[in-house]
Amino acid sequence: MEHDGQLQLYAAVAVQLKEAHARVRALQVPEGVRMALTRKLLVITAVAKHDLADAARRLERFTTDLDEGRLPEEER
Repeated sequence: MEHDGQLQLYAAVAVQLKEAHARVRALQVPEGVRMALTRKLLVITAVAKHDLADAARRLERFTTDLDEGRLPEEER
C-alpha cells in the first residue's frame, strides 16, 4: 500500500515539474532570471531522486513563489 502512495507522489511531482518548466519557459523575464529558475528546478529534480517528499515541498514553494511574483535576481 505504501508503495502505491510513493508511485502516486512520484507521478504528481513529475507532472508538476513538467508544468513548472513550461511556466518558466513562458515567462517574459531576462535570460539570467530564467536560468536561475531553471537551475532551481534542476535542483528539485535531483532532490526527487533521493527524497521525494522534500522535492514535493520544494516544488510547492517554488510554484508559490512563481504565483506570487517572487523571482530571483538576474544572474550574470
